Amino acid sequence: MHNSVIKKILLIAFILSQFGSLEANANELYFIDAHSQVDHTVVPINKIISLMDSVGVRHTILSARGNLKGKTLLRFTKENTGRVIPAVRTKGKPYDKGSEKYYEMLKKQIATKQYQAIAEVLLYHAKKGNKAPGVIAYPDDKRVQSALNLAIKNSWPLFVHIEFASLEGKKRKSFMRAFKKMLNRYPDQPFILTHMGQLSSNRCLRLINNHKNVYFHTGWTNPVAVKSSNQPWTNVFKGDHLSPEWKNLFIQYPQRFIFALDNVFSEHWGGFYQKQMSYWKRAFAELPSDASHLIAHGNAERLWHITQTPQ
Repeated sequence: MHNSVIKKILLIAFILSQFGSLEANANELYFIDAHSQVDHTVVPINKIISLMDSVGVRHTILSARGNLKGKTLLRFTKENTGRVIPAVRTKGKPYDKGSEKYYEMLKKQIATKQYQAIAEVLLYHAKKGNKAPGVIAYPDDKRVQSALNLAIKNSWPLFVHIEFASLEGKKRKSFMRAFKKMLNRYPDQPFILTHMGQLSSNRCLRLINNHKNVYFHTGWTNPVAVKSSNQPWTNVFKGDHLSPEWKNLFIQYPQRFIFALDNVFSEHWGGFYQKQMSYWKRAFAELPSDASHLIAHGNAERLWHITQTPQ
């Protein structure tokens, strides 16, 4: 065979192999952690990037908490542009107390013009030992409305933290009514219930059927997280696999669920992180490809306008 013909054949084979490689990369499942937090005890802070790389998390929407300064978070996100997306901080003593410092804190962060999301706003948060205080704030509370107005103005989804399973009787019903009223009042605003709202799959389904703007994030709904806490978190797993009712819901309404780990304390940024991801990788492998891609990253890309570059 003539050398020129052989060269052409080899060139065509090489080009086809590259197309195959590109297609494989395009179909590879990656994750966006849409809601996590970091404080000053995570040292060095750059370990977050190493952890993300080790488990296939391409982006993390991250907010500061505890004694971590906002400027430290912004410097970290700038050093890792495209990997870490800074979220406006809402949590802390100013929010808990409803002091003017809370509103000043929001203004200062927005003034930097560097934030691309807003972190969760606490409506009902049960006390977590000596690590986190209890918080009660209804949707019409000035603190909540201020965060909501920022979300609307900047076209950001709003994470809403309501621990329904930690509420009892009349209070649970009262918060659910208030939440539904907020969903109806702002029909074009995406609201994301953190931790599935500590709700059952049937309760989530009812909200999905009645409200086009409600979403749910997956943080603290896996066995690793649930077993580490005495809180009544929703567990979407049965053993090592997704429970049938949650699997069916993910398949039926994949556009309503958003992957998140919601790391909070330093102990979450290590083996705890990797163990959770092992569960989630198995879980998403059980879903149809279109559903797994939407929940793992597609919905976050759409809601926060996250663009991808070739890896």
